[in-house]
Amino acid sequence: MGLRSSGRKLSFDILSEAASVEDAADSRLFRRFNSLPTHRHTEVSMPKNRKRKKHKKKKQSSPDFAVISEDPVSDSNAESAASGVVFGNRSDANCQSYVVSVCASSTITVAAAENGYNNIINNGGELRQRNVAGNDEAESREEEISVEKQQQRSSEANGSVVTKLETAESLDWKRLMAEDPNYMYHVETSPLKYFMEEMYTGNSLQSTTTLGDEKERQRVYDTIFRLPWRCELLIDVGFFVCFDSFLSLLTIMPTRILLTLWRLLHTRQFIRPSAAELCDFACFVVLACAVTLLEGTDISLIYHMIRGQGTIKLYVVYNVLEIFDKLCQSFGGDVLQTLFNSAEGLANCTEENMRFWIWRFISDQALAMAATIVHSFILLAQAITLSTCIVAHNNALLALLVSNNFAEIKSNVFKRFSKDNIHSLVYADSIERFHISAFLLFVLAQNILEAEGPWFESFLFNALLVFVCEMLIDIIKHSFLAKFNDIKPIAYSEFLEDLCKQTLNMQTENGKKNLTFVPLAPACVVIRVLTPVFAARLPCTPLPWRLFWILLLSAMTYVMLASLKVMIGMGLQRHATWYVKRCQKRKHHLHFD
Repeated sequence: MGLRSSGRKLSFDILSEAASVEDAADSRLFRRFNSLPTHRHTEVSMPKNRKRKKHKKKKQSSPDFAVISEDPVSDSNAESAASGVVFGNRSDANCQSYVVSVCASSTITVAAAENGYNNIINNGGELRQRNVAGNDEAESREEEISVEKQQQRSSEANGSVVTKLETAESLDWKRLMAEDPNYMYHVETSPLKYFMEEMYTGNSLQSTTTLGDEKERQRVYDTIFRLPWRCELLIDVGFFVCFDSFLSLLTIMPTRILLTLWRLLHTRQFIRPSAAELCDFACFVVLACAVTLLEGTDISLIYHMIRGQGTIKLYVVYNVLEIFDKLCQSFGGDVLQTLFNSAEGLANCTEENMRFWIWRFISDQALAMAATIVHSFILLAQAITLSTCIVAHNNALLALLVSNNFAEIKSNVFKRFSKDNIHSLVYADSIERFHISAFLLFVLAQNILEAEGPWFESFLFNALLVFVCEMLIDIIKHSFLAKFNDIKPIAYSEFLEDLCKQTLNMQTENGKKNLTFVPLAPACVVIRVLTPVFAARLPCTPLPWRLFWILLLSAMTYVMLASLKVMIGMGLQRHATWYVKRCQKRKHHLHFD
């Protein structure tokens, strides 16, 4: 009876303590107790606390209200907190069950009591009733084991779970390093063993090279064998397309103008010209004005001014002129397209808009004339510079070719190019090769007029050197451009197909990637150079005979150029027709690997 009454008294002491803690503690201390997993105290004096609790119980009454827990799992926590008290005998167990039944039946939780009780358990304090009946050591040992289990359960209920340390096997450093892929292998300390391992393990260059695959092998053979001759074939076809356009300007355009004038004189009626006739007339005016201005240029003065410069200055001058040549070529193409557009509008406009289109055509004509004259002077200066390097006896030509060509490789190879950019670059190389041919023709004309002694062999060697260097530089440039930009050799066959379709006046998929070449400026330079050569071969006769020889030489030149135009034009058309049909028939390009 005494044990039961003492157990009840202890349970009521716990409840009264919880109530007093709830009334006394403020919100900040309450949050601190809930957040901390353990509240450490150095000493827990249970008998003194019990005496104080008895005095407080007499002074304070139990609260009439219950605090509803905010935690949705408070019932389970309350049960775990209530079941955490372990008593040593049966009367104590009855008291424990009584406390649990009271908490379960009321379905409320005293937050302060739960936290305080858990803190007491987590702090390592043992809430046990003294053994009044004098239990033996075995029962006390069972009580300690049960208290430890209840402490573990209560800590898990509060969320303050202590992680368990890993076993000794998981901390085995050697086993973990062996399983790690970044494990550093054993470093051999013996020089002899290290040398023998290097002798019998793998490739000699295994630390700096890797094994290639079939794709790498194909890329090597594309760079060396498959791509160079495709590129050279495309550039050569583009060169002949430019040559055909150049011959058309010197043969077809004058013939069409003469036929238009003959028709006008024969009918004696003014008929509005067509767009093609206006384009021919505009090109003839531009060509005549540019040639007239170039005729007044003193080539000898420019030649000696350039020849007086050093080798490095010749290289700088030639590169500057080459850059301006490319800029004028691009701008001249746009200007000529604008002029042809104005000619089309003037030919098809109404009477009300006639004045507007006439002024527009005149302004575009003036702009095209200015652009062509500037471009002609640039080409003439570039041809004189090349002639100076060829005639010089201090290897200036070799220095110019090496510096210029390798600067071209450096400026193009190590840059990122798309397929369309490479397409435009191939066309630019074709135009550049035609310009070089015009420069060599200028050098040949100058040697005919001014050279003394045997000069033809030297000229032939220098011309061959220039052409071979230009061909090798273009092959190296495009081979490595294709390698670095992952362009297949079949792409150059696609470019050739587009060029063949352009030759046949067929509509291509991308019309903006056509070869755009304006032969006005090169034609002006060639006419300016060949005119003194023909004048020097005229006999010294009276004026009527002199005019006769001029007309005869002009007719012979025209027949030769017209014949060359027919051969090149028909050859290009036959090749283009054959290539396009072969591509359409076999569903792939001619040079397909």
